[in-house]
Amino acid sequence: MGEISFDCHLYLVTDRRWLGGRNLCDAVEEAIRGGVTLLQLREKDMSSQDYYQLAAKVKKTADMYHIPLIINDRLDIALAVDAAGVHLGLDDLPIPVVRKILGKDRIIGASAATVAEALRFQQQGADYLGVGAVFPTATKLGNERVGFEDLRRIKAAVDIPIVAIGGIKAENVRDVMATGVDGVAVVSAIMDQRDIGAASRQLAALIGQVKEETA
Repeated sequence: MGEISFDCHLYLVTDRRWLGGRNLCDAVEEAIRGGVTLLQLREKDMSSQDYYQLAAKVKKTADMYHIPLIINDRLDIALAVDAAGVHLGLDDLPIPVVRKILGKDRIIGASAATVAEALRFQQQGADYLGVGAVFPTATKLGNERVGFEDLRRIKAAVDIPIVAIGGIKAENVRDVMATGVDGVAVVSAIMDQRDIGAASRQLAALIGQVKEETA
């Protein structure tokens, strides 16, 4: 496990397709000001050069607020912009290989849907796990459905933070957090909202309420 500390309770995963032409960096800044604590750049269908340029811009915004930037899949982009870390899927490079390249002070996240996967990725050195999909989702953050009891079992099995993903929004975030997970990852619940700052504040407040109630 890396040595960097991070807060994953409200984890924004970007997808500019939800923005309706709005500027991604502006949207990210609104979300951070609203309470996002961790940020993942996850953009598809871009050339490496365009992705690098976008990542560099987003990192400047994240750095202004001291929010760690995680790059989805692309280790090369993470290194190029000096991001805080990467998030790896099942088809990406193995965690131990990525750890050797990134070093111990960078965040490595991994996607898991079972206790066996969670235990394996923790043993390999992941710093947190994205677990889902909890609800049906159009963003394909998780390929399998993971129920609340699955979240509880995975949380109990590992020592690293668990972030629930997939279809999470204001209407269900309290129920998800009540399973004991450390945080939630959202896309459209923030990026598809007319007022991104207000949506982020609402989610952060709901998450905070559950954390207070279960403390």
